Amino acid sequence: MINIAQIGVGYWGPNLLRNLMAIPDCNVKAVVDLSEERRNYVNNLYNSIPTSDDIDIALEDPDIDAFLIATPAHSHFSIAVKALQKDKHVLVEKPMATSVEEVEEIGKLAEEKGLVAMVGHTFLYNSAVRYVKKLIDSRVLGDIRYIYSQRVNLGRIRSDVDALWNFAPHDISIIQYWLDEAEPIHITKNGIDYVQKGIDDVVFMNIEYPDKIIAHIHVSWLDPHKIRRMTIVGTKKMVVYDDIAEDKITIYDKGIDRIAALGENMDFDDPKTFSFLHRDGEVEKPVIKWVEPLKTEIEHFIDCIQHGTPCFSDANHAKKVVKILEVDFE
Repeated sequence: MINIAQIGVGYWGPNLLRNLMAIPDCNVKAVVDLSEERRNYVNNLYNSIPTSDDIDIALEDPDIDAFLIATPAHSHFSIAVKALQKDKHVLVEKPMATSVEEVEEIGKLAEEKGLVAMVGHTFLYNSAVRYVKKLIDSRVLGDIRYIYSQRVNLGRIRSDVDALWNFAPHDISIIQYWLDEAEPIHITKNGIDYVQKGIDDVVFMNIEYPDKIIAHIHVSWLDPHKIRRMTIVGTKKMVVYDDIAEDKITIYDKGIDRIAALGENMDFDDPKTFSFLHRDGEVEKPVIKWVEPLKTEIEHFIDCIQHGTPCFSDANHAKKVVKILEVDFE
């Protein structure tokens, strides 16, 4: 049994707490939040959980094995370091920290102490995302040409982070996973602050990877539609992953092939020797067994603690995501 303290129970916190309470190998020993209203919320739902506004009580409790940190992004680093220094494992909501240097320090401290430091990139534990990874690795899609994503809606406006740091960690972590943590060659991004000065509500990011792969990420709090969609274009097939659709994955047998001209040996440097064939084949919608990704994520965290299983979203993965987010705007 792992004793866990959840630090922060705001917008996303109730989902984390619900899953913690449902996992047999997990005991929620404490919930800490500065807001009396949020503490009352927890007390009304789970009156067996002690609540407090003082994080030091949880830090000094020798029975608490791990911290689940779901506070505003700017506080992730300081809380994670304090917890690790007190020999507690940490699962930190995304982003793990707000700079590469901070993530590196968290990772180094965890390694020195033999503790688990994990970031909550929940989509890495999504069965549909993992299904796409299998398609890529098995070469069903052929060579990956480009990926583009939209994560937009007319929704919750935040003041602690901009739309990029709010939404893009999801898409970046997914793309990095799909591309085997490839190191980007070039990154550009531009955004505009419409509602709050200095906080971009809409951002467009372009990432160039080796092997002529490009990725485009569009995130926004100001859009008429709620969209959570990623498209992967390969040389053989194309895939759309739509997280809010009933059919999460759609595979298109579409593409443009070059074929040899009649009586010619095809020479790719000589367009006279080949012609183009537009391929438009079957559309496949595989059945994806759905398990709540957050549950899978927390179970993995506990497994890493109990059995030393290598962490799937450790500080190394977190660092690569933050490194991409950190690139200056052009």
